[in-house]
Amino acid sequence: MSSRTGRALAVGATFAVALGLLAPSAPASAKPDHTVKVTVMASSDIHGNALNWDYFKNAEYDDSARNDVGLAKVSTLVKRIRADRGAGRTLLFDSGDTIQGTPLDYYYAKVEPITETGRTHPMARAMNAIGYDAVTLGNHEFNYGLPLLAKWIKQMKAPVLGANAVSAKTGLPAYLPFVIKTMPVKGDRPVKVGVLGLTNPGVAVWDKANVEGKLRFLDLVATAKKWVPVIRALGADVVLVTAHAGDNGLSSYGSDLPVENASAMVAEQVPGVDAVLFGHAHQDVPQKFVTNKATGRQVLLTEPGRWGQRLSVVDFSLAKQRGRWTVTAKSSATLNTNTVPEDPEIVALMKDQHDTTVRYVNQVVADSREQLSSAESPYKDTAILDYIQKVQTDLVAGALAGTPDASLPVLSIAAPFSRTAVFPAGPVSVRDMAGLYVYDNTLLAVRMTGAQIKDYLEYSARYFAQVAPGAPIDLGSLTNANGTPDYNYDQFSGVTYDVDISKPAGQRVTGLAYQGEPVAADRQFVVAVNNYRQSGGGGFPHVSTAPVVYNAQVEIRQALIDAATAAGVIDPATFADPNWKLVREGVPVF
Repeated sequence: MSSRTGRALAVGATFAVALGLLAPSAPASAKPDHTVKVTVMASSDIHGNALNWDYFKNAEYDDSARNDVGLAKVSTLVKRIRADRGAGRTLLFDSGDTIQGTPLDYYYAKVEPITETGRTHPMARAMNAIGYDAVTLGNHEFNYGLPLLAKWIKQMKAPVLGANAVSAKTGLPAYLPFVIKTMPVKGDRPVKVGVLGLTNPGVAVWDKANVEGKLRFLDLVATAKKWVPVIRALGADVVLVTAHAGDNGLSSYGSDLPVENASAMVAEQVPGVDAVLFGHAHQDVPQKFVTNKATGRQVLLTEPGRWGQRLSVVDFSLAKQRGRWTVTAKSSATLNTNTVPEDPEIVALMKDQHDTTVRYVNQVVADSREQLSSAESPYKDTAILDYIQKVQTDLVAGALAGTPDASLPVLSIAAPFSRTAVFPAGPVSVRDMAGLYVYDNTLLAVRMTGAQIKDYLEYSARYFAQVAPGAPIDLGSLTNANGTPDYNYDQFSGVTYDVDISKPAGQRVTGLAYQGEPVAADRQFVVAVNNYRQSGGGGFPHVSTAPVVYNAQVEIRQALIDAATAAGVIDPATFADPNWKLVREGVPVF
């Protein structure tokens, strides 16, 4: 039975599916001493990077570390490893976040959606050509809704795994939990490699609008404890977990859901796992060992960074013990894709869809009166973020006209998603907009009180390091305190306030006022906010439980493009409003 046929069977027949996926590869050779080596390769967090191209800069990708990106680079490394180790002794997996992240993904989800055109998704096209053995669902797989996800899965030749994503109605797995790959050994018993796929519980928060009432996302450890014994019982000699979850044991959304970054917990608490190939954290982790508490055995973990910048390569040595193959040694490394050229086969395969995307992102939507940059947005009120605030405020205010909330002041929240976004003076294109607003968020509005807004701002202000009055300001250490990413530093428009970085976190916001008057604790406001934040992303207080007064599922990036197209010009004189600043004891920092 082919892997595609096996994947199409009902999840209720999971065992039969798994057995049906024991697809033979070219035989590996047993050595005279009854040992054999198996190599597993893993990518993760590709995020729509098929080629080594930066759609936001309209140029080949480059960064300060000289990294390259894309599946075309990954493919070259994969071919070299297969040639070196033997194709019959290698497997290739991915740990999720594949179909969201670049304009290439966006175009075939929103502009010419594959659900309407029937075209093959570019990431399915590339992964099928490279020859993945299994792919695990990441949280961003759910961003464009379940119909598009289902279409992509159907187009994939490799099985797509997600054992802990279950039907909200039946509790049964909504996606294939695992596969077992059989690797024949000449003159000996074959080696069987079982792979369990686990996705991130945070999907229930981050994509609530797409999955609520349809899917539930279970604890990674509990799910692995259920399925690993099944995989072993079906004869797997090596058991891998491909997990879209970081390894620090923490969560960005509090304790209401299972742990977000539970990969190391799986290694530590679930007996029978040989290695965890993880993603989600976007870190380069060549090799890490965790001791399993039940068995005392060492479990290997590795993560290949993001965007195809790295490929994890895991080597297993197996020896025959009591008639079965047993792992006797394992090691891993991550290979840098900047050491190889792009695979011309993948480049040629992607050309049409890539060129179409390039034409789309270079469409001019408006002229900017002056250059606007986001470089200082993490620590200054900048006009380019005010543009986002203005568009969000106008959209919500217009939608509320004639409703009971129409009389309430409309505030807006935005965060510095990018430090490199620029609206050039003159023509502004779709890619300029996409470079500023890099996520596919939708717009909502909630009702909040003055006291709640104050709490929210205090939480956001944790982002800054505490710096005493008169001490020198080091921009390198001023922001991202406590590991807070830029996208979790929210700025408000519509009210004025200062953030005193000489004070400890929780005591920093001063002078909060609306139209020159101090904001009363019980005063009501409408606040425009993105769906990620409103769903609980980042753990900000009050916003996820506040009454929703607007939710038309308008994508914010498209709203920016539509507003610019309608106006024809981007003039900061019509929206720039420096309403907040950093201070120390009342003295402005900048």
